[in-house]
Amino acid sequence: MKNKIAKTAEEQIPEEQSPEKRITNFDEVCLGYTKQQSHEEAKRCLQCPVPMCEKSCPAQVPIKRFISHIAESDHDSALSAILEKNCLPGICGRVCPSEQQCRKTCIHYQKISIALLERSAADYSSPRLSKKKSLSKSIAVIGSGPSGLSCAYDLALKGFKVTIYEALHEPGGVLTYGIPEFRLPKSVVKKEISALKDLGVETSLNTVIGLSITLEELKKIHDAVFIASGAGLPYFLGIPGEGLNNVYSANEFLSRNVLMKAHKFPEYRTPVGRSEKTIVIGGGNVAIDAARTARRLGSQVTVFYRRTKNEMPARPYEIKHAEEEGIKFEFLASPLKLIGEATVRAGEFIKMRLSSPDASGRASSVEIPG
Repeated sequence: MKNKIAKTAEEQIPEEQSPEKRITNFDEVCLGYTKQQSHEEAKRCLQCPVPMCEKSCPAQVPIKRFISHIAESDHDSALSAILEKNCLPGICGRVCPSEQQCRKTCIHYQKISIALLERSAADYSSPRLSKKKSLSKSIAVIGSGPSGLSCAYDLALKGFKVTIYEALHEPGGVLTYGIPEFRLPKSVVKKEISALKDLGVETSLNTVIGLSITLEELKKIHDAVFIASGAGLPYFLGIPGEGLNNVYSANEFLSRNVLMKAHKFPEYRTPVGRSEKTIVIGGGNVAIDAARTARRLGSQVTVFYRRTKNEMPARPYEIKHAEEEGIKFEFLASPLKLIGEATVRAGEFIKMRLSSPDASGRASSVEIPG
């Protein structure tokens, strides 16, 4: 059976912008499957009697069923199946870490590209949602990130009146201010939020809970409140020099570019520092997003990480793209201080070595004496 599959069904590879071209723009890198590619990829699915991929999907999407629809070139039915559990298929199909979830447990020897198939269902169809009934009770959702949007969707489908309160001027939370356009086009975010509005979900933007309106006031207006304010505060290292000019938290750097369009200054009014050389400290997805954004701003970028490439929490797919774009990596290096007078000019690092695993299960890093 395996030999037969190997000869007749190779994994479909989507087209991508070349590294040389994409470092000059903020357009989406991966162009996704064509309809024909999605059809061919879906036909590779074994349609397991017990689909392990579904057991490892946090949203419990009916993966087996939606893939079978795409295998029949029925993207509309595929999207309808996904929407039973997940209101953000175009988003999840692009940024969900499927290699650690559904794809990881796929028993096909070559693995099925489940996320790309979910994306194709969303890209080639439009959401069609309808309430089961109308209820009089009203719910307030604080925050319009993935958690808030998903909660609002589930409640609206059940018939509740839902209002989302968002502090920023655009809904979407981290989807709007944190993930760069080249990974997640904002047109996709707007399309899927628009589908929620069609269900009757209302949004109150530029509304800071505690300032614009208090929690107690919300409780008087609504029958229940769901808090989905996110975990967006930046994390600093606590090393000397962090207060120098041109030192950014990843949150601020990405927010300026993604939400405020600083990369288009002066067309957009928010500026951002541009430099010949940039260092990024960290090895997660946010660090890689910041590095790839800086690269598109014309900088030579080096990512410093205290462990090795094997321990990086960033998605291998994103690391690969960063390397293709000319971003350099310095592993087993931990920052001691940032150097400069008014503006940062250099960083001082110490060499590290790997040691026993820490609470995350990854090898910890310790300083090399001397």
